[in-house]
Amino acid sequence: MSISRRNLLISTSVAAGGSLVLSACSSGGDTDSNKPPKGGATEYTNATVKIGTKEDSTGPAPEVPGSQKGGTIYCVAAADVSHLDPQRIYFAYNSSVANLYARTLTGYYTDMKGHQTLVGDLATDVGEASDDNKTWTFTLKDGLKWQDGSELTVDDVRHGFERGWASFVTEGAIYAQQALTGKGAKWRDGYKGPYEGKHLDSIVTDKKKKTITFKLAEARPDFNFTLAMHSYAATPVKHDTKEKYDKTPFSSGPYIVKHRTLDKSMTLTRNKHWDPKTDPIRTAYPDNFEFEFGPTELESNDRFIADQGKDQQMVAVYEDIPAERMQKVLTTPSIKARSFNGLSSGTYYFAINMKRVTDVEVRKALLIAWPLEQSRKIYGGAAAGDYATTTLSPDIIGYEKFDLYDKLDKPAGDPKRAREVLKKAGKLDTKIVYAFPRRPPYMKSKVIIERNLRAAGFDPVIKPLGDQDYYDQAQRLDNKFDVMWFGWSPDWPTAYTMIQPLYDGSAIGDGQNNVSQCDVPWINEAIKKNAVISDPKEAGKAWAALDKRIMKEVVPIIPETFQRRWYLHGSKVGGAIHDPQFAATLLTKVFVKD
Repeated sequence: MSISRRNLLISTSVAAGGSLVLSACSSGGDTDSNKPPKGGATEYTNATVKIGTKEDSTGPAPEVPGSQKGGTIYCVAAADVSHLDPQRIYFAYNSSVANLYARTLTGYYTDMKGHQTLVGDLATDVGEASDDNKTWTFTLKDGLKWQDGSELTVDDVRHGFERGWASFVTEGAIYAQQALTGKGAKWRDGYKGPYEGKHLDSIVTDKKKKTITFKLAEARPDFNFTLAMHSYAATPVKHDTKEKYDKTPFSSGPYIVKHRTLDKSMTLTRNKHWDPKTDPIRTAYPDNFEFEFGPTELESNDRFIADQGKDQQMVAVYEDIPAERMQKVLTTPSIKARSFNGLSSGTYYFAINMKRVTDVEVRKALLIAWPLEQSRKIYGGAAAGDYATTTLSPDIIGYEKFDLYDKLDKPAGDPKRAREVLKKAGKLDTKIVYAFPRRPPYMKSKVIIERNLRAAGFDPVIKPLGDQDYYDQAQRLDNKFDVMWFGWSPDWPTAYTMIQPLYDGSAIGDGQNNVSQCDVPWINEAIKKNAVISDPKEAGKAWAALDKRIMKEVVPIIPETFQRRWYLHGSKVGGAIHDPQFAATLLTKVFVKD
């Protein structure tokens, strides 16, 4: 499976933008208790996703309490979005913005407590599966229109999928392409995209019935989750400008991309042809969204704290509160009331290179010795997230909490016990090369990591790598590292998109995300078996059991944290909550208060 830009860049962004500055905050109060501080006006954790009904998929979306229409919401971010063309979107930040103008067959309704429901977005429901989950059929709603008032048809939906084969589309997701072809990494073979006048035989449309049917080569019980990704948003056949579409996408949502100055600003205005009766997900309270790109995380948060002028109507899209300001936020009631937070859906961990560290007892000793507590203090304490002891994060369907190596009881690590394990295995003085990005928090945490490893009987070699090419080096098959800092976030909240990329033998390769190079026959077989379990609850149980067995018998990673993101908003903003899917501000609910 190819690199998930969304997932990988979440890891990069959170660590560079969050943890890097969180390293400065290591004092005050109970910042390192096992429970996060009660800091935000709203907090969101474990947003369990349920499968919605046809009724759930019917618009309009429920009103946000106290909401008002009108005005402008100002959005601030350190960087511009990298893509507006939905087929080229895989980064969560881009998806957060795309939610305002691009619609997919399915999507997530999020209530004000952060609980999510998979619903039909363009479709009347979450789809009908047959042929043992190899055939999926969706029916479009009535009243769907593009920004020019023309009808949004099943041909436009199909076009969005077929564009994924275009030569200029290299950044998007490939789950559907692989499922439709059954060719794995060679999914492009045999089809060049829709611009030569050919359609995929595996996608069948019926304009009269408004149906689109996907005939998969591989069974996919969670295919309806896949289709919620913006990589599979509808694109109008008549208004497709190919590469230029990335500059001016056509809207099917409540807002239109009106103006954009690259790396500086962007304006979204109302789409008068969007019908809220067709949309169970989005509200459209503001008249406009004005995006400002460029201010650093610290600069934008200082503006939030000052709360002056139009900044009172400002929200942070993806820039969370830096540690330098966390204490001020949490101890100032008027500012604290304008904060909210939530756990990201991914897991941060240290991958153990199983091609180099071949003895499972050595891998266990590494996990037992590894310090979590001191690292989290450097990141900012419990405000930075919860300790992780599993691969699956709390937002994954079927997640089961377990702690096989007593890390929650001894988060500082247990070098003494680790040394006993290492000695029994006859592996004292084993050389361990630890690689990590050359960023302030990891340069600080390496000190305690090296100390613990040495006390446990290892011979540690500390290897900081360049920030820009860290992943390029860590994801090479022939790298010379034994333990590597890493992070992964699922593409949708089922365990397949967490376990498969990290532990499937077929996901080993240069640039791939099985950095541990885990290739265990029973794991590979279990992944294939679990992937076709139809019942979500039963599938969840199976994945949780597999997670536990992997961590007990194989130990390919050292789980570290489920990171928590904190945001501020202006005093005249209502409805601002954490988006569990993209670990960002959920823009579809915000409004301007009087």
